Amino acid sequence: MFDFEKLEVYRRAKGFNAEISVFRSRNNIDRVPKDQLKRASLSVALNIAEGSSRFTKPDRKNFLIIARGSLFECVVILEILKEQELMTAEDYNKFYKAGDELSRMIFAMIKNLQLSGSESTDLLPISGSLKSRIIRLLD
Repeated sequence: MFDFEKLEVYRRAKGFNAEISVFRSRNNIDRVPKDQLKRASLSVALNIAEGSSRFTKPDRKNFLIIARGSLFECVVILEILKEQELMTAEDYNKFYKAGDELSRMIFAMIKNLQLSGSESTDLLPISGSLKSRIIRLLD
């Protein structure tokens, strides 16, 4: 099992993407916002997963920030679709609530990485002289 598969935030991001896919498939939405919604919702889960593969806290944090930005993008697209009466208020509210919960989870992870100290190499699964050489390369 990959590390990201253990994360509740990853599982929720996948669920959010799956629900967006169902919504997209059953609604007649213009191709551009439909495709952008697909990419943005997929990007949330992808960036959470990719960030978990990184060895430093700043790298992990960056991917989480991108994931959260993609989530915000989804919310804006959904809001526009609602305003254009291309989705019901009920669907919008369901996605808004799920997005808000997901955003709070990602934000908590970002803050946790910031608060856990400035040491950016404690996630490297190595020790000794090799770790020292890698630290010098990263700085």
